[in-house]
Amino acid sequence: MTPRGPAGPPDRWRTAALAALWALAAATLGLGAYSLWRAGLTDQFAWLATLRALLAAVVLVWWTQLLARYTRAAPTPEEDGVRRSLRALFPWLTSLRLALWALSALAYLSGQLNANPVALAAIASIELGFILAKNAGYGSLVRAAPHPEDPHARARLLSWLNVTAPLSLALGVVNVVPVAGLSGAPDAVSLTVYGLHALLDVTATLLALKAVQTAPGAP
Repeated sequence: MTPRGPAGPPDRWRTAALAALWALAAATLGLGAYSLWRAGLTDQFAWLATLRALLAAVVLVWWTQLLARYTRAAPTPEEDGVRRSLRALFPWLTSLRLALWALSALAYLSGQLNANPVALAAIASIELGFILAKNAGYGSLVRAAPHPEDPHARARLLSWLNVTAPLSLALGVVNVVPVAGLSGAPDAVSLTVYGLHALLDVTATLLALKAVQTAPGAP
């Protein structure tokens, strides 16, 4: 087999994925700040959503660092600080996401919203699926990072990235397409902000998927 040079296709996928993931981390922080500004500083739910965005950005920064090593077949020691930090923090992010999802679900079930129940059920399902897929993606890389040569761990990570990408797209559509009785029509600025963030999320996930598929040691 002819070895690939440093500028080969796998390296381009890896570079593109890492650039997109770093951009997504910054955009997530910006989205949290924008949401808080739009809702107002007195909105407690907005503060929780901003905390969620902050935790998501921090988790993504650590996840990206692990992915950078993993996609060049560099094992991450079990006691590595980034790996241990990610393993400790991402369950808290998932818990906060689930708590906010539960509050939304209770509002949907209360009957106070004049919205189509089928649409509400679809939104709740997409949001829950996204949360669980993201959680599995975090955990899969944490487990795979010490052994980049393990084909089973790689397959598990790839499968969850495959699941996350369409769910990220569906959630982005939910955030920008108004549902009658649930929210008013978003303004052009909000449409742009949420739409671009969703597009960046999907793009980063797909590029990460390709980077793992083409990383050294991949079948």
